[in-house]
Amino acid sequence: MKKSFRNTASLLAVAASFALAGVAQAQSTTTNTNARANTGFSYGAGGSYFDLNAGQSDFSVGNGLLPFTSDDGDTSYSAHIGSYFNDNLGMEIGYTDFGSIDRAGGRTKARGINLSLVGKFPLSPQFNLLGKIGTTYSDTDTTANPLSGIATGSDNGFDLSYGIGAEYAFTPKWSAVVQVESHKLRFAGGNKDRVSLATLGVRYSY
Repeated sequence: MKKSFRNTASLLAVAASFALAGVAQAQSTTTNTNARANTGFSYGAGGSYFDLNAGQSDFSVGNGLLPFTSDDGDTSYSAHIGSYFNDNLGMEIGYTDFGSIDRAGGRTKARGINLSLVGKFPLSPQFNLLGKIGTTYSDTDTTANPLSGIATGSDNGFDLSYGIGAEYAFTPKWSAVVQVESHKLRFAGGNKDRVSLATLGVRYSY
């Protein structure tokens, strides 16, 4: 647990540094941002953003040897900060609470910190297609009935994540974002299982 806390704290420190760098970059590109304001779209080269999202998770995990009741997913929440290097590519860091599910006579819960390379493909001044690929540091906890055969305890570590989405800017600063993501998470017993997300959020650019 102490190692997990140290790793999480280190990633949060990276997130804070990333946010400060994004703010500094945004301040240095104020002139370009103002020039883009009349287009109706919220950011371009060098633009930074912050978003909040809510949606549904889907856990692709086993339920053990006996017919215990189980859930497929739960309400999930996430927040990201990001900054674009140019009109199409950037980086993003975020935190996701995947929720918890009834499983194997106990409960399984998961959360993670994600770092991704992000891309956007503008279809119009207001509408973008989005994509991301990166890594998620997951932190999971599992309890279960001993008869289920499911490993219990905590696990954490890095693994692959990716996603696609779309964004519609309804003001020069605010946009709506819909995203579908897939995260490979580490669970007790050394298992690596997929947890996917479908979310709807709001994004603020600066």
